Amino acid sequence: MACRQLGIGRKTGYRWRAETGGLAPQRDSEQVHSSRYLSLLDRQRIASLRARGLGVRQIAVLVGRSASTVSRELRRGTAVHDRGGYDGDLAHARAQQRRTRIRPGRLAADTELCDLVQDKLGLEWSPEQIAAWLRHSYPERVSWHVCHETIYQALYTGRSGLSRTLTARLRTGRALRQRRRRAVERTPRYVIASRLIDARPAVVETRSRCGDWEGDLIVGTASRSAIGTVVDRKSRYLHLVHLPDGHTAADLAVGLRATMGTLAADRRFTLTWDQGSEMAAHDRIGDLFDEGVFFAHAGKPWQRGSNENTNGLLRQYFPKGTDLRIHSAATLQDVAARLNNRPRKTLGWRTPADVFQAGVASNP
Repeated sequence: MACRQLGIGRKTGYRWRAETGGLAPQRDSEQVHSSRYLSLLDRQRIASLRARGLGVRQIAVLVGRSASTVSRELRRGTAVHDRGGYDGDLAHARAQQRRTRIRPGRLAADTELCDLVQDKLGLEWSPEQIAAWLRHSYPERVSWHVCHETIYQALYTGRSGLSRTLTARLRTGRALRQRRRRAVERTPRYVIASRLIDARPAVVETRSRCGDWEGDLIVGTASRSAIGTVVDRKSRYLHLVHLPDGHTAADLAVGLRATMGTLAADRRFTLTWDQGSEMAAHDRIGDLFDEGVFFAHAGKPWQRGSNENTNGLLRQYFPKGTDLRIHSAATLQDVAARLNNRPRKTLGWRTPADVFQAGVASNP
């Protein structure tokens, strides 16, 4: 009826309603959201090749898509009342309309599941940890096996029972989602090292034993304060070094001795640090590690990947641009315990504490 009143065809009406809400769009302004989705040109080519009598597999080869994609598109894009079969323009308009319709989230339909997820978010679990925990704890309740992206969307789109204030409990604490950006390499501040990572025992690379540690500092505003972080490569078990009086080389040496010196010798094999000036007194802690202290190459933080990742997790508790001297040794112990007792994907959803204890017991 509306198309007849405006004097336009049914295909044009579908396209206007789907793409612009009723206003005539500019033909060349169509945006392709991702190459994984069929574009208008793809659908027009499928329609043309289908009209020539080609089969699904032949069309798929010519369009550069899988046969299942073409078969599904022909099935979904053809309505019962379409005379002449599949029409590329009509199919594209319908696909656009399906994309823009608002659907309730999975969590909105199940209040029990929503409450469980909300409780875990309140404990500062990540959506990925929650999704894995649901599968492990409720294997028979398939409807509860949501992916982490479902939880993120429930938080950020507001189409569920989750409170948006829970975004503050995520590691980033962002109220809005952001695109992931490539990290910028940090300029090394100290280039004199006793031994580079190349001289480190080969067994360290295999992550087959506990006791090989990676370390670094997280610094506060204007670099006036810092906290030392030491992470076991195999288990990701974390120790935090309290540095209330500063983070000079002497301060760090004292802090590391106080923290790592309490561990048994079979839990201290190697230490790998970056080439920061805070490690200028590395000779004062060399005796703590049976197989030595080593340094990553300048500008290559990925050589201490476990430590870099953990430092990112710690920023939830110790944000950038804050004074880290306000945190007591007890606070540091509490934060370390939180991370050490949270399940980790890289550990098969076991906790660092469990893996560290089991690993120490099995060390050669």
